[in-house]
Amino acid sequence: MIKARLLPAVGIAAVSALALAGCSTSAAGDGAGSDEKVTLRVLVNVTPNLTEEFWNDLVAPFEAENDNIDVVIQNPGAEGVEAAIPRLLASGDAPDIVQSLAPNGKIAPELVDLSQYDWAKNGPLADQYSMDGKYLMAGIGVQLQSLFFYNKTAFEEAGITETPTTVDELTADLGKLKDAGWTPIQEGGDWMSSHTLQSLALPSVISENPDWYQEISAGELTFSETYGSSVEVFADWVEKGYVPKDALGIKYPDAEQAFLSGKTAVYSMGSWFAGTQAKAAESADIGVFRAPAMDEGDQPAMGANIASPYSILKASENQEAAAKLIEFLTTDQKAVADQLEVDGNFRDGYEYDMTALGEELLQIVADTPAEAYTPTGGGYGERTLPDGYAGEINTQTQALMGGTSAAAVIKAMDAWFAANAG
Repeated sequence: MIKARLLPAVGIAAVSALALAGCSTSAAGDGAGSDEKVTLRVLVNVTPNLTEEFWNDLVAPFEAENDNIDVVIQNPGAEGVEAAIPRLLASGDAPDIVQSLAPNGKIAPELVDLSQYDWAKNGPLADQYSMDGKYLMAGIGVQLQSLFFYNKTAFEEAGITETPTTVDELTADLGKLKDAGWTPIQEGGDWMSSHTLQSLALPSVISENPDWYQEISAGELTFSETYGSSVEVFADWVEKGYVPKDALGIKYPDAEQAFLSGKTAVYSMGSWFAGTQAKAAESADIGVFRAPAMDEGDQPAMGANIASPYSILKASENQEAAAKLIEFLTTDQKAVADQLEVDGNFRDGYEYDMTALGEELLQIVADTPAEAYTPTGGGYGERTLPDGYAGEINTQTQALMGGTSAAAVIKAMDAWFAANAG
């Protein structure tokens, strides 16, 4: 029997009141091991891949095995999970579980320490995401970030026989693609604008400065001396026309579809794109390579996030039941495999039917040692940047795409860190 249902983030106060009236619960005896009725509200990320139907189907087996637990899937709507959580906490209407929110210094005090659970401590990237020795979330696998997907037909027509391993080789290949009549790079506006720049820069920045997140946040390193050369490369790509002039007006779904349908040659995006391609009725012949090194012979880091992190809010009165649900979502063979497959993520020991592109990504995972993984964007765990970095690097990348000089952008980023670091 499928009991799960979906509620919008707004207007749930009445439901919360009904749930509390219908079950008098506590963190110590909240129905996880009894017949007491419990309602668990789970705030999730809803995307074209992670649909409302997907979430309801995912938790249905858990509910079938736990008749006393009713799971209510909560959609944050357009504001997203990250923006919804502070508002819901402030209103006293927080969910029991939050998905897709990486712990950081601001949210950490609101989260339950899961260190007592082996399934949390031994999960993917658990140590990297820990804070002050506390395990505040549990995830299902690894989501790769520092990737370049490419159109194999485009590479063949441009005479490119091997994927690039250095930034210079990639730059040369983009020139060959343009000469062959292809739009070299698929870019876009919104949040995705800076993804290509970060994929270009961060792997080498971290390989050269393993503590970059901590040191630049403390003012011990500058943006210009670590990130500057990559900004100059990206600006050069813009000047040479490798980045389309109309890119800022392209929405993420349209950019994704343009590359998928074979209109462009190279697309920097996370591994979830493999999940999108797997479901597409038609697709260009697409391959993938990891972000290249700035210098030949270097071993670049691999940007990676935890796939689908789950945390329990301290505000929850159903913490034991919530832990039971998260254990199911992060260890059950089918539940984990289904989540990995839908968003193109990976985890040793949890297999699913993969496309050829998925198998290429799995090989990248196999070739990447655990210590080579690095956060992306604003970071996670104890490796974080000052609040607002993700928005600032996106704004400055859009300026680059609009014709602002590399020098001006580098100066602006140095000034931003000077004002926000330390």
